[in-house]
Amino acid sequence: MPRHSVLAAIVLSLLLPASREAGAAECPYPHPVMLAGLNWESGMFTTEVLRLLLEKGYGCRTDVLPGNTLTMENALRQNDIQVIAEQWAGRSELWRKAEAAGEVFAVGEPVQGATEGWWVPEYLVKGEGAPAAGLRSVSDLPRFKALFQDPEERAKGRFYNCPSGWTCEGVNSQKLKAYGLEDSYVNFRTGTGPALDAAITAAIRQRRPILFYYWSPTPLMGRYPLVQLEEPPFDQKAWETLIDPDHPHPVGTRSLPAKISIGVSRDLHEQAPELVRLFEKVRIPLPLFNGILARMAEERAEAAPTAEAFFRQHRDIWSAWVTPEVAGKLDASLR
Repeated sequence: MPRHSVLAAIVLSLLLPASREAGAAECPYPHPVMLAGLNWESGMFTTEVLRLLLEKGYGCRTDVLPGNTLTMENALRQNDIQVIAEQWAGRSELWRKAEAAGEVFAVGEPVQGATEGWWVPEYLVKGEGAPAAGLRSVSDLPRFKALFQDPEERAKGRFYNCPSGWTCEGVNSQKLKAYGLEDSYVNFRTGTGPALDAAITAAIRQRRPILFYYWSPTPLMGRYPLVQLEEPPFDQKAWETLIDPDHPHPVGTRSLPAKISIGVSRDLHEQAPELVRLFEKVRIPLPLFNGILARMAEERAEAAPTAEAFFRQHRDIWSAWVTPEVAGKLDASLR
């Protein structure tokens, strides 16, 4: 190799690491941003929206770490991850304690109008000959246990809870105790969110009885006519007995009024206020959000290309979240 080529190679090898560091320094956070790998449609979509913003708009490196809700909340508290894209803040005792200690922060409200509760298909309770006419409240459920018969414990009905490890699974388990339903209903947990969706969808398509917990924003909520069962009005003290899985005498109440935020670790909150300001502005209208999720489900689309399509089709929405300079970087990345 000629001597000048050798020198050029040495100079290039010295410059490359510096250029990588300079590129990484564009990001307001000095390390790769680790996000929770959420396993439900809305969480997966919002995660990819934030990843695209961080990578293409702010020059950040990102990765995801999969795990259930409680594991991810603990990881955020320890700064093993820095972002949870869809955080139902206040739903777990772990989160409440970590937030009170200033270890985690709930930032912004990426989607408004979220709901959660216990549901049945509308055809069970409305219309002539409805098999569960008169079912309006959780207090009515003991009378209808035969209608929701569990295939394994046939003397009981079946309640479809959240998957194990989700925060809502613990809350619903406490609600079954609080409403005196443990003797009449099996507390059934599916292994994953998609398995819960599949069980509900199959029952509805066959017009079979099913009693289940669910939430919005989700594609399923916009696809089928459902009826939410009444629960006692929200009471903060009662709610505290539901989010404590070890409380021996839980008291029934509607769940805490839903607010979806972006969960942020203390380290990112302190070191990258520019990203915190970004997260505070992220907001997607609920009808659009539910429509996107429905298309994801119907077309079996992955979250990443769906997020890219959102940025291509809805510049009027996301451009309000960022500066003109960041918007220009995002525009360039989408060409």
